[in-house]
Amino acid sequence: MDEQSIRIGVIGGSGLYDIDGLSETQELNVPTPFGMPSARIVVGTLDSVRVAFLARHGYGHHITPGELNSRANILALKTLGVEQIIAISACGSLRNQIHPGDVVVPDQLFDFTKNREYSFFGRGLVAHIGVADPFCSRLSSLIAGAVREAGSTVHDAGCYITIEGPRFSTKAESSAYRSWGMDIIGMTTAPEAFLAREAEMCYAVMAHVTDYDVWHETEDPVSVSGVLETLAKNTRLAQDALRILVRDLASSGRDCECDTALAAALITDPAVIPQHLKNELHPLIGKYLK
Repeated sequence: MDEQSIRIGVIGGSGLYDIDGLSETQELNVPTPFGMPSARIVVGTLDSVRVAFLARHGYGHHITPGELNSRANILALKTLGVEQIIAISACGSLRNQIHPGDVVVPDQLFDFTKNREYSFFGRGLVAHIGVADPFCSRLSSLIAGAVREAGSTVHDAGCYITIEGPRFSTKAESSAYRSWGMDIIGMTTAPEAFLAREAEMCYAVMAHVTDYDVWHETEDPVSVSGVLETLAKNTRLAQDALRILVRDLASSGRDCECDTALAAALITDPAVIPQHLKNELHPLIGKYLK
């Protein structure tokens, strides 16, 4: 395998546990100061482009959304040199016009989780990251274009509410989320998006709509069997879109501001930052503490 840089990462969610056509593959254990990622990271070549793939819930899907070690997942990809993350997720629709089988590329995020690790920082180093626009607009646009070219209906905006899980919503909760202006619902995008921003990585979501949550009066409530049935139909779409997207990313520049997100976020005097913390977070902060 050659030493070409691995700049593109894919985090596969429910139903997507590998990438078709990935050749020259190698499975890597990538330890981090926060523990091990969900699974070995598969590094390979897709149409001459180096890609890193991580199964978010582990192989065999044995990790719940609340058990995910998102800090380890993001930092492991960062350590490998990944600059752009394509996150694949299953989601429920909270709108009549967003149908099961559609894809949403959200532009906003509402974090309604309760028990997760939300930041790399603390313990002697303070950073206040800006996330007014939590997804990389450049990468989101490319994802939407790739999904459209692959032949699916795509909604290129929407607000994604992340709930704690692993249970599904009550009808009262689902109705409340709709009244708040939420468009789709899932369990994994927070804190992934915020950690990716702290790591100065582009991050965007290809959200596959599998159900109408539980609010729709004429549709069955969300269930695991229903989710898996729709995901099975969408797997081919996701694979085709990824191939198109990787091609587009390889031929385009990274002209967004994601790679300087920490420049104005670090507030702690470098003189008082513990040395062990500087070492642990070197992949994130090394360029700012010279």
